[in-house]
Amino acid sequence: MRRSALSLLPLLLLVAACDDYTAPSLYQATTPECKTWTEGSRFELPRGISIYATPPVTLKDGGTELALIFTLPVGTQASFTRLSFLLEEPKKPPFAAAKILTIYQRGMNQKAEIVDVIEQLPIMFAAVGSSKETQWRLRLQLPRQLPQRFDLSMPDMLVGGKRYPVRTFTYRYFPERSAYGMCS
Repeated sequence: MRRSALSLLPLLLLVAACDDYTAPSLYQATTPECKTWTEGSRFELPRGISIYATPPVTLKDGGTELALIFTLPVGTQASFTRLSFLLEEPKKPPFAAAKILTIYQRGMNQKAEIVDVIEQLPIMFAAVGSSKETQWRLRLQLPRQLPQRFDLSMPDMLVGGKRYPVRTFTYRYFPERSAYGMCS
């Protein structure tokens, strides 16, 4: 009996280590002015899952888009607690939801041009079994009229049956660049 208990000790320590997750900063802006241009922001979730937000891109027709890239190691999955990405000014209620234009899913060991395009946001992202990591890339369209500064409020994620908050990504208009960008 003692021998079997001792053989389970490494497994118990491994399981305990999985729960030893401390969330990185949940709000991207580090100052009230949010003056520093940022090229992107990565947020780490448990089990090696990560979310990367890109700066917005201004389109020729005047629209604005940004991308969210979810990376999941093989054998992992993550669920959304809501199926919308809300836009809000700091300390105010949401003024709009970002529109999902496209969703690409591909194994990272596949060529970049081989992707699955999905029509609707799935409730759950799962890693494919044929690749070490799976990338889910969401292209979001923002409303035409944006305030000088706004946040992208992410839904919480369910990973391994536990709910985890996700970073709020911060954007503002940079007059010197004549464009919106991420800021910190």
